[in-house]
Amino acid sequence: MPTYVTLFQWTDQGVRDVKNAPSRFEAAKKMIESMGGKVLGLYVTMGGYDIVAVTEAPNDEAASAMALSIASRGNAKTTTMRAFTESEFVEILKKVS
Repeated sequence: MPTYVTLFQWTDQGVRDVKNAPSRFEAAKKMIESMGGKVLGLYVTMGGYDIVAVTEAPNDEAASAMALSIASRGNAKTTTMRAFTESEFVEILKKVS
């Protein structure tokens, strides 16, 4: 399955309700699994982004739906990037002319 890195920034609402973040994390993991995805890692970070998630999803459409489902709850804004493994990158390079 394709891998994705999602960067989250808490909204004002998300910060006000930060003590409930662990239960929100669990709910998000269940939602992602119900959409055919998998959470490979979830990290609370310091700096410009508050959370970094590494996930797998069946395709870009599913990854987008997952990120939009989380963002629609109003606790965080998201930026999602497709991540390629080294072997996937090698295959991509074979197509470069």
